[in-house]
Amino acid sequence: MASQDNKRAILGKALEDLVTRARSGREPCRIGLMAAGGEHSDTEFLSAAATAMKEDASLTVVGVGPRPAGLIPAGMDWIETGCDGGELAAGMEKAMEEGRIQGAVALHYPFPLGVTTVGRILTPALGKAMFVACTTGMSASQRQQALLRNAVLGMAVAKAMGLTSPSLGVLNVDAAPQVLRALNRMAERGYELRFGQSVRGDGGSLLRGNDLLRGAVDVCVMDTLTGNVLMKLFGAFTSGGAYETTGWGYGPSVGEGWNRVVSIISRASGAPVIANALAYTAAAVRSNLPAVVAEELRRAKAAGLDEELAAFEKAGATPMAEVQAPPAEPTDEEIHGVDVLDLEQAVCCLWKEKIYAEAAMGCTGPVVKLAAANLEKAREILTAAGYM
Repeated sequence: MASQDNKRAILGKALEDLVTRARSGREPCRIGLMAAGGEHSDTEFLSAAATAMKEDASLTVVGVGPRPAGLIPAGMDWIETGCDGGELAAGMEKAMEEGRIQGAVALHYPFPLGVTTVGRILTPALGKAMFVACTTGMSASQRQQALLRNAVLGMAVAKAMGLTSPSLGVLNVDAAPQVLRALNRMAERGYELRFGQSVRGDGGSLLRGNDLLRGAVDVCVMDTLTGNVLMKLFGAFTSGGAYETTGWGYGPSVGEGWNRVVSIISRASGAPVIANALAYTAAAVRSNLPAVVAEELRRAKAAGLDEELAAFEKAGATPMAEVQAPPAEPTDEEIHGVDVLDLEQAVCCLWKEKIYAEAAMGCTGPVVKLAAANLEKAREILTAAGYM
């Protein structure tokens, strides 16, 4: 009798899924929501779940945490746990392992090294959405390697969200020029990549703060600490910082060999952001994000990703030997475009060629100062050495 009841339950669920799919045009999807531990009332979680399910009839939000005293929104399921962070995480993990949920939105998650998240913000100048690669976790321990991986992973998420040819730029942070050069070399070797352009007068794919405000590109690449700060800034700038009102949260988890879709929100995230995060996560699940990431990494590797990563590792492990400076002379000219992490080595490179130069920080970033008479020769040397 019990077996017969199980068969009826399975058949009933299958019919329910067919009806849901027919009505909504989308695959049924169950997303877990870590519904405790925020800095706002727990009604924020319930309100977000109700909004997300109203917008997407094929979405079921499954709350994970202490069962709330108030009324749970119609259609929402619940997995009851304690309020401790470990209990919440364990409940969510178990639900994913058992297939009760296909993805999750969490306030915190211990991602292993190599896994990071790609956030999505609403840029205020033109109201355009932009992916931020990346915002939590760490795709690699070495900075240049992490930025390069973030670019590939950000492209994968944008494609999974329906952008067939997303534009990409790199925020002008430490190591950005090095990473942009590596991406250009990969593009020359066949990696499909469309570089966006800065809205500033001098253009280029190294982006400034102005470009973030205007959403100059679809995918903006940066280190995760910078990305995390920007997510908070863009999410909560209208509320004075205490309540994140806009955006889609810190995004779904991605990484080589990683097969789970776990998105991150913060303790300051309000109902609008949580609702968007649920929708973002459901879309990532439906698009089979891990498979999209694997394919994007395959394409990047075919165009030399592993070689570029190895070169960054070698450069970081083998500092340039000390070089004696030539006699000092007036420095009335500047060379821009050398990354701050390369600055000292670039100066030493010129010293080896008997050109006096100095490292400096200009108003637009790092510069190499030198005599005007040596400018053209110095450019040739630095370009040949890969610093420009």
